[in-house]
Amino acid sequence: MSPSPSAVGSAPPGVRLRTMTPADLEVVSRLESELFGAEAWSPATLAAELDRAVGPGADRRYLVAELLAAAGADAGTDCGAADPAAGGSAIVGYAGLWYGDGRGDADLLTIGTVPAARRRGVATALLTALLATAAEAGCRAVLLEVRASNETAQRLYAAHGFVPVGRRRRYYLAPVEDAVVMRRRLRAPAAGS
Repeated sequence: MSPSPSAVGSAPPGVRLRTMTPADLEVVSRLESELFGAEAWSPATLAAELDRAVGPGADRRYLVAELLAAAGADAGTDCGAADPAAGGSAIVGYAGLWYGDGRGDADLLTIGTVPAARRRGVATALLTALLATAAEAGCRAVLLEVRASNETAQRLYAAHGFVPVGRRRRYYLAPVEDAVVMRRRLRAPAAGS
């Protein structure tokens, strides 16, 4: 079962979640590089991922979180797609999830928020919306990898029901570091699985 493309979820005041579009790729590529450095996905990889999120064979979903105009002026953030003071919006976060055919586990592929928007509920809103996508697709659980040193992200995931289930040695290369694999069950396994 493929999830509804219109169901995006709620966001903190002054922030709107929406489906990522090709028009967002330039800004998301820049943020990807700023947030993940040498581990960042290339613009071509981001575009290919977004291509797989549309059409009848879509098996993943990408969202952006936008800081709305009035909120941008209040927050004083300089973070992205447009100038909030000029009536536009700014991308303050993005995330992606692979859910496949919904018969197995989904995989949180990426999630990032600009430093000025952290601890404001943006990552929680993105994560919650993608967990709902995985559940709607019929997935049993959601897996993710997180740097062993990124205790802040691990606490965020634990607060949303993720538990450590393993380690991938030398998963990250710049710098070299293990990944903690975390999993959140969405539904009980079917009988005989």
